[in-house]
Amino acid sequence: MEQKSDERLKTALLLVALAGLVSGLAFYFAGRAVVADTVWFVAVLPVLIALLVEILRSLMRGEVGLDIVAALSMTAALAFGETLAAAVVAVMYSGGTFLEIFAEGRARRDMHDLLSRVPRTATRHRNGGLEEAPLDKIEPGDRLLIRQGDIVPVDGSIASENAFLDTSALTGESLPVRLSRGAEAMSGSTNAGEPFDLTATRLATQSTYAGIVRLVEEAQRSKAPMARLADRWSLGFLAVTVAIAFAAWWFTGDPIRAVAVLVVATPCPLILAVPVALVAGLSRAAHFGVLIKGAGPLEAMARTRILILDKTGTLTDGRPQIVSIDSYDGAGEDDILRLAGALDQASKHPVAQAIVTAAKARGLVLPVPSEVTEIPGEGVVGSVEGHKVVVGGDTFVGKLVGRTAGDHPALSAGSVIVAVAVDGHVAGHLVMADPLREGAGIMLAGLREEGIERILLATGDRVEVAERVTEGLGLDALRAGLTPDQKVLLVLTERKDGPVMMVGDGVNDAPALAAADVGVAMGARGAAASAEAADVVLLVDRIDRLRSGIEIARRSRRIAVESVVAGIGLSILGMTAAAFGYLTPVEGALLQEAIDVAVILNALRALRIVPHDLGAPVPSQ
Repeated sequence: MEQKSDERLKTALLLVALAGLVSGLAFYFAGRAVVADTVWFVAVLPVLIALLVEILRSLMRGEVGLDIVAALSMTAALAFGETLAAAVVAVMYSGGTFLEIFAEGRARRDMHDLLSRVPRTATRHRNGGLEEAPLDKIEPGDRLLIRQGDIVPVDGSIASENAFLDTSALTGESLPVRLSRGAEAMSGSTNAGEPFDLTATRLATQSTYAGIVRLVEEAQRSKAPMARLADRWSLGFLAVTVAIAFAAWWFTGDPIRAVAVLVVATPCPLILAVPVALVAGLSRAAHFGVLIKGAGPLEAMARTRILILDKTGTLTDGRPQIVSIDSYDGAGEDDILRLAGALDQASKHPVAQAIVTAAKARGLVLPVPSEVTEIPGEGVVGSVEGHKVVVGGDTFVGKLVGRTAGDHPALSAGSVIVAVAVDGHVAGHLVMADPLREGAGIMLAGLREEGIERILLATGDRVEVAERVTEGLGLDALRAGLTPDQKVLLVLTERKDGPVMMVGDGVNDAPALAAADVGVAMGARGAAASAEAADVVLLVDRIDRLRSGIEIARRSRRIAVESVVAGIGLSILGMTAAAFGYLTPVEGALLQEAIDVAVILNALRALRIVPHDLGAPVPSQ
């Protein structure tokens, strides 16, 4: 609400200043100079009052910004009757602040609410039936029904024989896990199997997901605000301005010369060029699928030197894929995959769907299965083209065909084996894993070319899985088995050596994303919580766009700095001319306008940035 009201105030101030300038000019050219002066005076007052309030707030926070120079020039111009000059300064100042607030507001409106993933109700067993109960009414001991696809609303224990849960958003485990009766289930995980009953063990406010939400809120509150790029030039420019204005008045005794100096000195190149370049950078980044939530995150992104990456869904695809097919007794790989894919069409299990997808990707035609029976957590049995087919875990399939499961030579950390039996004999095994994204190694090398000096992996997955998947990537460090709060601690530890960027996609990454100088979320398939907590969202499911975003951020910031240096240089020349009496306040305002146009045109070059690693924008939907 506060941000919306601030945006409305900035918009109103700009409209008042602009309307006052234009209507005052109309009266002036109509020969009514006194009315014009009054209109300009009245139009400047709201902007000046709002500016003085903002300066007081900044001083109370111990901050000194360029706003002081703008306030001095408007105040001096009004005091000595240079109302037109004051009106021009008011328009330029309000225009710059409007651009900043507009950029951040536009980016924020594209985001989902942090709590969009949180269930509002739970299905509870009560008096022999089922009822929908608000989460705050769920008590420890209540028996809940968790349907297929439901998000577990509270922490609890499995009350059915077994359950299959997708915990990737919480732990980073890419494959669903099987839990037996009595096992603990975390809130925020998703039921990837058949419906099951859960006995609540905690209140919703004390559960895992609620704790992660609180971590996000705490991290955002404790995160130090970024200083605007323009403000980092403020003290030096303010000192030079005051010195030249004071000297002009002291040596000539003419206060109008001081007013002219202050008007020329109004830091419009800083106030306008910086937000224009950064807003152009935001627009250009979005063009390539990188949504940056405002100028502050873009500046921070440009200065980042340390990168922390999550594994599942970030470096890896986050979905199980077939990495090899072992066939026996002369069975062909395509035959095994076709029969397994045909039968698995009747299952919604993520592994089954991955097998179907792989079969279709090979161009195999999948017949419709019949007499299908799915044993939750075990496998699927049915008929395909007259053959009795069994697809499932090696132990499950072995029991049905009278064979003892053994160690599979191709099985490594992070892999799973799916056995396929046809007419009572094991025909083959499908080896499935969550491999690295294509081009991950090239992407990391490209990030180092963009100035990233240290790259770490932080994952909730097991250490042996993380080591196998990232072997050969040249990471500087690897941290596995991390909880959400441990990821936050890692971010805070690394920040001692410079700005940190954190990239993740799960709910468990959200607190670390909020704590980092720049949090980047994989928004195409990631959790809403991570997208909300992040400063940057990759709108397409491509990690290589991270390099594009960093390059655009750095080039946009460089263009902004170039505009500032050129604008300040020209302003100092103009101040010197005004001090020697060569410029009146109105002429100084017009000169400043010319400088503004020049630096803004230069800043708009950011709209033409094309990252070196790609030249194609995100296709329109």
